[in-house]
Amino acid sequence: MIPVVSFIGHHDSGKTRLLVEIIPLLVERGYHVGAVKHAPHLGAVDRPGSDSEQHLAAGATRVLLRGERTSSLTWQHENEDLPADLERLFAGCDLVLVEGFKHGPWPKIEVFRRGRDLRREPLAGEIDVVAVVTDEHVALPDGVRALSPRDREAIVGLIEEILAAPAD
Repeated sequence: MIPVVSFIGHHDSGKTRLLVEIIPLLVERGYHVGAVKHAPHLGAVDRPGSDSEQHLAAGATRVLLRGERTSSLTWQHENEDLPADLERLFAGCDLVLVEGFKHGPWPKIEVFRRGRDLRREPLAGEIDVVAVVTDEHVALPDGVRALSPRDREAIVGLIEEILAAPAD
């Protein structure tokens, strides 16, 4: 089973920014890292009438768009089990970092920033998280670590601790 760590948080809390800053650190340490971005409002990836959309409409199970340097794999699903997809799609990766899926089955690190909503509070407490990455002074449940978003080495260290922990 490929280890997965989910980064959750409110909209515009800095999840993407943090991930693009820690992925290179993990790569430098020799990890092959996969990444998943939760996009619940994503409609069709292909525009109507495109060749790949026509392939899917004709019954193709999956369509691979292969460019000069990048590829994109598209398929239709009816809420298939994401963990099973991760095993198939990220074979060869040492870990997968997921942005979002706050109700997913993986260990979660919350990225928290109040932004304009000064009443906003961390999700920790209502959702089980291992740590909260924040510069805010917030109350956290017992056992939940607070990490600075500037301390990327500590965040990578926490990910490595999660990877080293025995699977349930």
